[in-house]
Amino acid sequence: MIDAHSHILPGIDDGARTLAESVELVRELYQQGVTDIIATPHYIEETVFASPRMNNTNLLVALKQKLVEEGVEARIYLGNEIYINGNVAELIEAGEISTLADSKYLLLEIPMNGEYPNYEDFLGDLMERGYKVILAHPERYSIMQENYEIAQNLREMGILFQCNLGSVVGKYGKEVQKIVKKVAKDKMIFTFGTDAHHLGRNSYLSLAKKKLLKYYTEDELKQLLIKNPAKILLG
Repeated sequence: MIDAHSHILPGIDDGARTLAESVELVRELYQQGVTDIIATPHYIEETVFASPRMNNTNLLVALKQKLVEEGVEARIYLGNEIYINGNVAELIEAGEISTLADSKYLLLEIPMNGEYPNYEDFLGDLMERGYKVILAHPERYSIMQENYEIAQNLREMGILFQCNLGSVVGKYGKEVQKIVKKVAKDKMIFTFGTDAHHLGRNSYLSLAKKKLLKYYTEDELKQLLIKNPAKILLG
């Protein structure tokens, strides 16, 4: 599996706290079949989670070196989970935030709860600039749960969906599980991710994959877990 969403860099957001924890978290994922991981620390402008690219790059180098020393063979790449703001393109051009693995793919997050402003214009502008927009865990947003048509509209305009494997097994509650099953059944998902934050909380990956076989064939699931995220790594 190629994991397009994780919080494995140490001490930069609400994910792994130390380099040692980062190594063990990567090891845990690797032992469950995750061969490639894109580190996507939060970027929330004007907050303590505004993780700059230069700092993230240094953390990534340190993590890669430690993984080699520890014999963990997972391959790690850099990205961000970018909380929606009006300056995304400018921040990328300024070298402040990262696309996924230096590709044209962006991982964006919108508010979990509350009103839904007209994001279509903003997302459409990013697409016109040549970026491929991936929406992180759409099943977790209250607006998607309350109005599934919004999810359908975003998908129709070309927004790609990254859903969390934890959602499939009910990690975030019944309502989230209900929506992820619906978008799976409707074949609206581009890829899955672990959204891994901490050690010892990711033992459900095999079960999630098994449950997804209710909605996908083996080949279709391979497309979502390996082939589609490989497109990100290949640019």
